[in-house]
Amino acid sequence: MRAAGSGVRWRDQGSARPVAIAGIMRSGCTARGGGPFGMSDMPVVLQAEIPPEMRAPRALPGVQPLGEAAWLRVDEAYAGQMAQRRALIATRREAVFWQDPASGVAAQEVLDTALELLPALGFAVSEDVCLCPDGVEVPLGRDSPLAVLGQLVQEDICLMEKRAEAHVLVGACLCFPASWQLSEKAGQPLVAIHAPVPEYDAGLAARVQRLFDGVQVGRPLWRSNRLWYDDPALFQPRSATAPRRMDPGAACANYERAERQCILRLPRSRTVVFSIHTYVVAAGEPVSRRAAPGAAVDSSPG
Repeated sequence: MRAAGSGVRWRDQGSARPVAIAGIMRSGCTARGGGPFGMSDMPVVLQAEIPPEMRAPRALPGVQPLGEAAWLRVDEAYAGQMAQRRALIATRREAVFWQDPASGVAAQEVLDTALELLPALGFAVSEDVCLCPDGVEVPLGRDSPLAVLGQLVQEDICLMEKRAEAHVLVGACLCFPASWQLSEKAGQPLVAIHAPVPEYDAGLAARVQRLFDGVQVGRPLWRSNRLWYDDPALFQPRSATAPRRMDPGAACANYERAERQCILRLPRSRTVVFSIHTYVVAAGEPVSRRAAPGAAVDSSPG
């Protein structure tokens, strides 16, 4: 079976490799607020919990060494999230994919780097195709490397290249934006990308730029954020000029959205990769007893 327009194929039930990771998907539930983006027919996909290491509040920017942990991970929502990622790339490509033509070398390098890690995460990688943990086969040479990677892994991938004194967004496959819009950030430096974020003042901007300047090959960094949302939809683009529907700490929120953001430098192109793994969980306790998420800022790159 082939997904329309995507090039990916699903193995028949009898021939697919066993899938160890079962997505937590609330089939039949429609994400409130998804209609304006044309994705209102997509089911809600939730993880069981936000990982403990992402729950500890830290002062901004909250960056730490990644250590031995991989910058890519596969969790129980893999099948559900990937179904949405592949559908978005096939049907809303202009909204989720953009690349500066000059960033082609870096795009291929990040795909090659990821492919080296995938077998340890349950993928079967051959010369021209990758069999994913959900049984989907993705051809490796029929599309832009960033778009191919977007059909393999749960992470959104942004490429940041140093131009003059600032890192600039030169390419991205961004299927799960949390209140920002790729078309407005394409080709922009870090400061412009974070322009709507109140906490991103001149001091924080300088610290983040130093982090991007200083990250070393083989020594990746990571941070996380957490925000309350009233809408569990994964695809939530929002223009910088549009008001938020709710305050991030509002008591009416029924979902918590968190991002594991990793920063790594590619060895050949020296481009910085900013990856975003999205978690959405249902609020599991009464509003009156909730602790406010820590280090809550809008989740644009950086």
